[in-house]
Amino acid sequence: MKIAITGAHGLFGHALVQVVGAVHSTLPMTRADADLTRLSDVRRILLGERPDALIHTAAAPDPDVCERNPEYAFEANVVATRNIVEVAKELAIPVAHISTDAVFDGSTESPRTESDPTNPISVYGETKLLAEQAVMQLERYWVFRVSVLFGPGKTNFIDKGLQALRSGRTYAVASDQVGTATYTLDVAAKILEVMESNRLGLFHLCNTGVCSRLELMQEAAILAGLPTGNLLGKPIVEMGRPGPRPKTVVMEMRALKTSGVSLPRDWKAALAEYVRMHAAKG
Repeated sequence: MKIAITGAHGLFGHALVQVVGAVHSTLPMTRADADLTRLSDVRRILLGERPDALIHTAAAPDPDVCERNPEYAFEANVVATRNIVEVAKELAIPVAHISTDAVFDGSTESPRTESDPTNPISVYGETKLLAEQAVMQLERYWVFRVSVLFGPGKTNFIDKGLQALRSGRTYAVASDQVGTATYTLDVAAKILEVMESNRLGLFHLCNTGVCSRLELMQEAAILAGLPTGNLLGKPIVEMGRPGPRPKTVVMEMRALKTSGVSLPRDWKAALAEYVRMHAAKG
């Protein structure tokens, strides 16, 4: 099976190319290969290569950038996805779309299931929800909502914090932003497992366990043997970021459970592996 992967140079795309490529033929797609906001580019590469399935990770993932540039966010997150969907219909292939917990408003501490109503509070969340809706027009699709990412291949939240601590700088982290964490290599393997089983639909997907952003960063610092004194916990409202973040989104992986797929391991175990194998190299 040949699987196309958009955003192949991104954090999630890197993991998927590595994990999926160990089992199947892959078609890694980057911005250099095709501008996904141009339907002609998408048709050229996909009709030329004719993959059997596609995993769509490419997006404008920064909530602050999206809030400042809503037109750009709409093009990158919505128009690009609609173009992917249109060509997927021509090829009659399924699409797996990587979405986000930012489709929720963060107003409740109760775990959110796939059937709970969405209510994004940011341009980023709004455009990712529109992208979900576009993908759901296909007969065969997967939508995977993930949370804050860490993994190899691209500088991420954990890397930035550890780099700051190593250099003796302070690093401000939201102390009241609570949710789940996602190790890209772990969830890439689960995505492949779900796709191969042909269990379709909407899935929440992350490592198990709950943590605040501050707890996540503190654990990473401890694992890396760094002092935590320079980690500055602040309420979200004091972080001074233009893109609103939902305060509490704990995703329950109900669809994964009912599909008979085992849940990913605890976030602390995943983080320990990442810090040992990757972040510690920095």
